[in-house]
Amino acid sequence: MFRYLILLLPLLLAAKVHYAKVEPYDSVVLKASVSGQVLEVDLDAEGNWVEKARVVHIDDRLDRQNLEATQQSIALLDQMLKINEEIAFSLAETVKRQESYYKRISQLATASKTQKDNAYSAFASAKTQYLGTKEKIASLKKQLLDATYKEAMLADTIEKKSVVLTKRYLYSLLVRAGDFVAPGTPLARVDDIERAKLVLFLEPEELAGIEAKSVYINDKQTDLKVNKVWRVTDEKYISSYRAEIYMPAPKAHFSELVKVELK
Repeated sequence: MFRYLILLLPLLLAAKVHYAKVEPYDSVVLKASVSGQVLEVDLDAEGNWVEKARVVHIDDRLDRQNLEATQQSIALLDQMLKINEEIAFSLAETVKRQESYYKRISQLATASKTQKDNAYSAFASAKTQYLGTKEKIASLKKQLLDATYKEAMLADTIEKKSVVLTKRYLYSLLVRAGDFVAPGTPLARVDDIERAKLVLFLEPEELAGIEAKSVYINDKQTDLKVNKVWRVTDEKYISSYRAEIYMPAPKAHFSELVKVELK
């Protein structure tokens, strides 16, 4: 009798019944990256598949004004840079001519000291103007870099103030118009319903040979497999191991409770 029970024990273990809910493949809570007041939310999109739409809009009006002003500044700085580069090119030619004249006249015994001093002053003045313009060009380039960086930062902030969903299921909106949000504030929960999954909590003895086991759902064999198994026990079910089975999305609704067996 005992021998019969020992032989039957693996079969009993293999036939352990689990019940699992058909869940979306993934669920993500989108959080604010920036602070601001919520201007509008698309409540009509809640609980629906969203092809492409903005569902949360945080106030970005000042950011847009700042961005427009920054873009105008960039255009002006670029214009000033080009003008000063032309001036520097002309001054470089002037410096060459003044230097050449100074060197030539300084070697002439017939030239007076005043003439030589005037030639040197003209050469030094031209070189100073040239160097001053080069310094201004360097300053304009620095300002241009700063303004370009500011433009990118503002564009990034504006983008983050709009939650735009593309081919996603909007499960719920977690803010309303008029709310003030800070970085990290939950805005919306978005589900991936293009696939589904079943979550099981398995006993240690069920893990043996799990890769080869067939998945039975509601007493019917399927071609599904256990796709992922945690190798550390679950925080809630401390003696069990979490496992996930991935499957096509249901044609009707999620959250159906199904019977699952691994044999």
